[in-house]
Amino acid sequence: MKKLTPAEIEQLVAKAKKPAEDALKLHPFYRGKYQVVPKCAIRNFDDFAIWYTPGVAAPCKEIQKDVNLSFLHTNRANTICVLTDGTRVLGLGDIGPEASMPVMEGKALLFKYLGGVDAVPIALRTKDPDEFIRTAKLLEPSFGGFNLEDIAQPKCFRILDTLRAELDVPVWHDDQQGTAAVTYAGLVNALKIVGKDISKVKVAMLGAGASNIAIARVIIKGGVTPGNIIMCDSKGTLHKGRTELQEEFKEKWHMCQITNDENVRGTIADAMKGADVLIALSTPGPGVVKPEWIKSMAKDAIVFVCANPIPEIWPWEAIEAGARVVATGRSDFPNQVNNSLGFPGIFRGALDVNARTITDEMCIAAALELAKVAEDRGLREDYLIPTMDDWEVFPREAVAVGMKAIEQGVARITMTREELMKTATEKIRQARELTQWMMKEGFIPPAP
Repeated sequence: MKKLTPAEIEQLVAKAKKPAEDALKLHPFYRGKYQVVPKCAIRNFDDFAIWYTPGVAAPCKEIQKDVNLSFLHTNRANTICVLTDGTRVLGLGDIGPEASMPVMEGKALLFKYLGGVDAVPIALRTKDPDEFIRTAKLLEPSFGGFNLEDIAQPKCFRILDTLRAELDVPVWHDDQQGTAAVTYAGLVNALKIVGKDISKVKVAMLGAGASNIAIARVIIKGGVTPGNIIMCDSKGTLHKGRTELQEEFKEKWHMCQITNDENVRGTIADAMKGADVLIALSTPGPGVVKPEWIKSMAKDAIVFVCANPIPEIWPWEAIEAGARVVATGRSDFPNQVNNSLGFPGIFRGALDVNARTITDEMCIAAALELAKVAEDRGLREDYLIPTMDDWEVFPREAVAVGMKAIEQGVARITMTREELMKTATEKIRQARELTQWMMKEGFIPPAP
């Protein structure tokens, strides 16, 4: 990104504000973002004897004999639950279940359009993690998987770990695993651009919430040396002296034990000195990360500032301060590191093989395939990973995930790579073409 004039900066700031303005106009116009439509043929009213009583009793009896047949006789195999308690929504915090629903509906929309996955948004009126876990267990017979969304820490860790262990369908926390997968993909390609070895780079991480802890876990599995990471929360760097974290924040305490070999004690400014990479998922900016901190980083610094809705520092300010590669979480800036590039394809692959879980290895397989798509098209400093309109991203991710699930023995269905590609491509194509057809025919009215 070239150095910008004040007028150009003003235009970019105005552009950054426009999505919020449009959202307030279009959400009430459409009164939501998804609806339920039939997928079976209704040739005439006699068909209801097949789809409902008396014919429906026959598949009910089959499922009673073998509950796994629910994946065959119903839409369960392609339906997931987007489940939240509204306690940590985007950068807005604990705004409650009702206020979280626009985000949950948006997630359902992305699942369908990008991954061909039917998703049902559900917001729970509880902040009790045990009640949340119990509710998910009660809902399990209706869904082929769960996408946990916008749950505050530290309970989000226990909820995810418990449900992954106790449910027999994939349970995924997008703020953890989704963010980690896409960030890892971006990091892999950014390091190719600057020519640095993943095992040798020093990584500063601003924020020690669910996203960054999951990112740390995944990038360590992907080759980053744990001791080369320095993570910071609101009280400063994580190090072995932060014993107050032992009881309430066991995940943070684990990071204290395995990261920060030099035992740096201080702030994010101290952590960033000489760092090759900054990964920030903290407080929405701008102004949270200072230009002078970026100036203190190593040559050819990589800066991921992914707070929503505003990054911790504007990308052009980071470039001007010396960063070579900058990514944000926004679609209106280059290098969007956003979960939407991961979860639709990853769930598509998990559902297509009827997987029992989504492992870290499945996430890494998806991330490497995501990175490969961009590499195939030609990496640039302003093109680290594909964008949402790159059609082939999602079926390619789905294939990578499905193959890894089969390899790890967590898939109920075995398919070849070619079969997986055909299945994923067809389901995603149908979802997109259906939406376009409904717009063309007026079933979805044009936006005002």
